[in-house]
Amino acid sequence: MLPGPLVRNCAALLVLATCCAPALARGTIERIHIVGLDADADEPIEQNVRISLSLSDAVGKPQGESRLEYLLLRAEKEARQALEPFGYYSPTIEVEAPRGDEESFTVTVRIDKGEPVRVHDAHVALIGPASGDRYMREEVEAFRPREGELFEHQVYEASKDGITRRLAERGYFDADFMQRQVRVTRAAGTADIELVWDSGARYDMGPTTFHQDYFRPGLLDKLVTWEEGSYFHQGKLDRLRESLVRLDYFGAIDIQAHPDRATEDYRVPVDVNLVLARRNVYSAGLSYGTESGTGVRLGVERRYVNDKGHKLNWDVDWAQKRKSFLTQYRVPAFAWLDGWYGLSLGAYDEQTDYIDLRNAKLVASRSGELNEQWTLVASLNALRERWSYDMDLDTGQRLYAYATLMYPELAATYVGVDDRLFPRRGVSVNLSLRGGVEGAGSDATFGQAWANATWYKAIAENDRLIVRGEAGTTWTDALVAMPPSLRFFAGGDRSIRGYAWREVGPRTPPPDNYALGAKHVVTASVEYERYFGGGPWGAAVFVDAGDAFDDRFKARVGVGVGLRWISPVGPVRVDLAHGLDDADSQFQVYLSLGANL
Repeated sequence: MLPGPLVRNCAALLVLATCCAPALARGTIERIHIVGLDADADEPIEQNVRISLSLSDAVGKPQGESRLEYLLLRAEKEARQALEPFGYYSPTIEVEAPRGDEESFTVTVRIDKGEPVRVHDAHVALIGPASGDRYMREEVEAFRPREGELFEHQVYEASKDGITRRLAERGYFDADFMQRQVRVTRAAGTADIELVWDSGARYDMGPTTFHQDYFRPGLLDKLVTWEEGSYFHQGKLDRLRESLVRLDYFGAIDIQAHPDRATEDYRVPVDVNLVLARRNVYSAGLSYGTESGTGVRLGVERRYVNDKGHKLNWDVDWAQKRKSFLTQYRVPAFAWLDGWYGLSLGAYDEQTDYIDLRNAKLVASRSGELNEQWTLVASLNALRERWSYDMDLDTGQRLYAYATLMYPELAATYVGVDDRLFPRRGVSVNLSLRGGVEGAGSDATFGQAWANATWYKAIAENDRLIVRGEAGTTWTDALVAMPPSLRFFAGGDRSIRGYAWREVGPRTPPPDNYALGAKHVVTASVEYERYFGGGPWGAAVFVDAGDAFDDRFKARVGVGVGLRWISPVGPVRVDLAHGLDDADSQFQVYLSLGANL
């Protein structure tokens, strides 16, 4: 209880203050004006101040006199506390509001940040087994803020939490702080950091148990890439999860390590709880192309045929002038690289104005995930193709050419982007190399190499630049024996916009003037996209150029504009393009859906 004289003195001061200060009548705060901060450099600070002010919740709402007085008295303290996370502990803050009978008014918060607090001493250390762990030492050495740097709470907390998280990821489940404090000396403008962890023992990988009741025992054990008794690392479990996701057998995957059930020699058991996904996946859709006509697409995928994990799928695309069928049987491959052994059979029929083409293709393949970015596929292909461009003028019958080719192929795909659905930074690359030898199952000796790359560059916050390039070449002395499906064409949505699909390249003599396909292809594209207000709608301008050719390169150029929409199921692109070099039509319109990797 306060002494009587002290109570009387406080009451007198309160009465004096009340009499001397003009009263703030009830009213409405129209807005809060913060001055003294740099509009660009201090934007995060200003946002934090606004969020921290209780006054912000009162803007636009009528307030009584006592409530306004209370909010204004709190504002100085709240603004001061909002500056501390950014290293400013000694600011000068003034809160101004007009006093009188105004119904609405502006509150001005004047801020002089003062000198920031800097780190004077930073003692960050590990004791225990983690002190000899090279990766943990790198984490400690990378701790921020260092001596002499601005003491920002966000940076400090991120570094501290990062080391704590890293200890758990690397199996130091008993790690705890021995020392954890920050001493700020306002007068000197300095901060001293003291952080010391005792890591405790490092745990090892214990037995891994798969909980599922369909696949044969031991099948999924092949996905476990570590030896029991090796050091625990969360990355091992993450890789196992990725492998299980790629199998596409399961609707739910839950992987849990249990350090609380560790053995006396610090081995952590791992439980993998799996719920089967729906066995069959059906797909259907309509299609339309100016050359192919109206069509229907049907597909069936059997995620697991048997308890060995085999897969089977069928796909049919039946249009008026183009028809295709593909069936593929896959067996999981766990050795060396996660992937599949595949056997597929495809058939294709095209009866358009400029070509009569049919082929059948049998492919035996082995695919594998080299890492998160690289996918590799090795295959052996057997192709039988029949095609015709011309009629026999005497008989009125088609003049057919035939080709039988057997050839190996190596293909690689690299995707190193920040977002696979809508990349803003990074590169994607596709490579393929194939070849056959006459007399070894092929009618001709040939070799082919092809590459395609796309580079994404974020420009400011709402724009991106897309640069694409393609190059392919064929080595053969028997080009006439090469079927159209193995020749290069240019023109169309993913080639040179402004020209129709397969329009660019060698052609039959007039009046038919049909595309024959070429030995080589080179194309390039530069596109600039801008999204309004951060999306989802945007626009694009682009320039495409290139050629498909046998001997002499002659660039064809197309320019255009496009509409962009980031839809819930992926990017949608509508392009209007004009070919500058004798295009068959004045304008071409393209519609595409999905990431353009």
